[in-house]
Amino acid sequence: KVLLLDATTSQVVSCVTSQTEILNREVYLVTRLDRHVLSSNKSNNQGSMTNGHTMSNGSLGSSTSHLKAVCFVRPTETNFQLLVEELRHPKFAEYHLFFAGIVNPNSGLFRMLAEADEKERVVQLQEFYGDFVPINEDLVTLNCRDHSLAMTASAGTALAREYVHLYERHREGLCSILLALRRKPSAIRYQQSSALAKQLAMDVHEAVLSDQIFHFRGKGPLLLVLDRMDDPVTPLLSQWTYQAMVHELLGLNNNRVLLKGAPGVNKDLEEVVLSASQDDFFKVNRHSNFGELGEAIKKLLDDFQKQQTQHRRENISSIEDMQQFMEKFPQLRTQSHNVSKHVAIMGELARLVDVCSLMDVSQFEQELACADDHASHFRELLEKLGNPRVKTPDKLRLGLLYALRYEQSGNLNMVKSQMQKSGVSADMIELMDKMLRYAGASVRGPGLYGSGDIMTKMTKSLITSVQGVNNVYSQHVPVVMDIINNVVKGKLKESSHPFVEKPLGGVISRPNELIIFIAGGVTFEEATKISEFNASSQNGGVKILLGGSTIHNSTSFLEELRNLA
Repeated sequence: KVLLLDATTSQVVSCVTSQTEILNREVYLVTRLDRHVLSSNKSNNQGSMTNGHTMSNGSLGSSTSHLKAVCFVRPTETNFQLLVEELRHPKFAEYHLFFAGIVNPNSGLFRMLAEADEKERVVQLQEFYGDFVPINEDLVTLNCRDHSLAMTASAGTALAREYVHLYERHREGLCSILLALRRKPSAIRYQQSSALAKQLAMDVHEAVLSDQIFHFRGKGPLLLVLDRMDDPVTPLLSQWTYQAMVHELLGLNNNRVLLKGAPGVNKDLEEVVLSASQDDFFKVNRHSNFGELGEAIKKLLDDFQKQQTQHRRENISSIEDMQQFMEKFPQLRTQSHNVSKHVAIMGELARLVDVCSLMDVSQFEQELACADDHASHFRELLEKLGNPRVKTPDKLRLGLLYALRYEQSGNLNMVKSQMQKSGVSADMIELMDKMLRYAGASVRGPGLYGSGDIMTKMTKSLITSVQGVNNVYSQHVPVVMDIINNVVKGKLKESSHPFVEKPLGGVISRPNELIIFIAGGVTFEEATKISEFNASSQNGGVKILLGGSTIHNSTSFLEELRNLA
């Protein structure tokens, strides 16, 4: 077989399966549909110029005409046009077409395919819902980078026209998530402070009502559509759990980590895969904190060294012994690579923590995010901005956290001036104003810093003192967790998160399942907290799936902030 994909489904497939698994299913070639059609067209044109006629089977076709093509693509007009071109000059014996989302039956796209398939090579055509990238068991993303914040910020304005295609991608992706899970929401709620969340919730509600395919049995989940704007703090914080830390410091994109340029890293470890479905150690330890991770990697290394010593002692004295050793050899090589990979990643994380003084920086970030103490925070911020050991991107993040916390009462001009003196560029300093326009107190909902009363402050101080220094780097709780706790207790206010359509009889029952979608992107910190919630015995029997436009680290979040008008 040959597997034909597009740019989006290539990311999906690479995250859910490995090359070995694909080969085991007798897939001879994996390629992009657009590149395949382009190369076929070139060979067809060359054939017509050299032979005086168009070749129906080009150079690729002559060696692949006996193969079956499995095509998995998004149902876009561009992809349909590529399929039409492919079917006019088919290179494969059969075509099995799978579309990652709903195909509009009134679009005429199926008719285009039927008319192009004169040689009747199409064997089957299905909607196979997978218009999203699954990262963890309870985390999915649409991988819509670059403009998701601009899309949410422009909703309800004239600028929204520029992001129509991106918005449609979100609507289609969210519908695909529901269909893949075979879920029809029992209710849909949205963030009142976000025009985008309201529009997306209403359009998904309309799609569910108008298409019979959503009519699944059983009690459906509550779908909650939120906006990143309500919690701009979480993406700015340093992270201390494995998966989140790798993404923040190294970048974890489509389960791949680039270590190229890191000191002392071997060539075969310059790009590595961190996937819970392919790596048992990562699956178990992805939510472990930095200290626990160090101990787990040491144990992994010790166990491997013991195993190696044991194999060296084995006597190979017969053909059977040789055969047994060779059967174990691929497993040993895989194990060796896996151990080397985690040791290399841990080494680079530890180096960056030291070089960037992240322990010190992170402790202050947590204080800015969790406590209200302007005099102390202002003094420490000026000290950090003047410290040459604190890197420029970290100075920017601290400045933004201060601006969000003390927007009304802080001395922002003094902070900007100090940032400029300490080497922060003018375009970075400008992000402070952009941040407040995007997610300042007048724009976002009321949940970021709580009510601000004395009881809230006392409770947070008490929790911090009880938790002690071991948890000083993980005091912060994302806003989404407060929302989840209110949903479980039946206390989520309709004034802040109204229903698209209130349940019959007006009775709001606690859901067994909650699907949360954050337009503008999610973070691995939120994913970790939700994973812990799902594993807890205190979750009230509610299971949660988190999805979003993309998975942010501080770098990607600030890059998107730069794109705002």
